[in-house]
Amino acid sequence: MNILIVDDDPMMRLGLTAALSQQTDFTLVGEATDGRQGIEQASALKPDIVLMDVGMPGIDGIKATQTLKAQFPDMRVVMLTSHTDETEIIAALSSGADAYCIKGTDVEALANTIRVAASGAVYLDPQIAQKVMQNLTPVRPKAEQSKGLLSDRELEVLHLIVEGMSNIEIGQKLYLSPNTVKTYVKGIMNKLVVSDRVQAAVAAVRRGLVD
Repeated sequence: MNILIVDDDPMMRLGLTAALSQQTDFTLVGEATDGRQGIEQASALKPDIVLMDVGMPGIDGIKATQTLKAQFPDMRVVMLTSHTDETEIIAALSSGADAYCIKGTDVEALANTIRVAASGAVYLDPQIAQKVMQNLTPVRPKAEQSKGLLSDRELEVLHLIVEGMSNIEIGQKLYLSPNTVKTYVKGIMNKLVVSDRVQAAVAAVRRGLVD
């Protein structure tokens, strides 16, 4: 898979390049030093994965991710950052990021995160997941109302989205075609008034639709 690194720290870019180049299934196609350059490089190179820093001068990683996801919905974005502020985490996930990994993570863990994101699943670093869950108190009164909006099959699909399964994996689990799963996912997002799978998973937890 082709990877673009977007980070304003030259030493971080150098380290990531050296580490990820050892992975036989990765090809590093470019580097960018800020969000604006990252958008330009991603538009030109069309990488499978963008490894995106959050805190950068000018256009930060969150705004850059929003722009990329609007233009290239299938492009996968892995946030790699030292930022663990809850507000920033939620903002990053809401921007459409497919994974959130903390800087300092070992190479194998980062490589696996990239592979998970590339497969279509969502990944949160355990530290991040714990913080997110602590701030997602289920709103039980809305649960029955939301469940009434979703069919039994949509609830099944939603459960599997929260578990991090890709559309292909959901189809295999429920014996559905990829196009059928895509239709269900789109319907779920419309009914929950969210714009991506991560937001759907967050909404499911907040509303008590999943345990």
